[in-house]
Amino acid sequence: DLPGVRYHIVRGTLDAVPVKDRQQGRSKYGVKKPKK
Repeated sequence: DLPGVRYHIVRGTLDAVPVKDRQQGRSKYGVKKPKK
């Protein structure tokens, strides 16, 4: 029961925002730093 995993699942369910557009907590989703 890892807090990180649970958070990941909860956010994935409540959030309809694509992972690629995620900037906050992208480390949890394995998303690279956005090129801006």
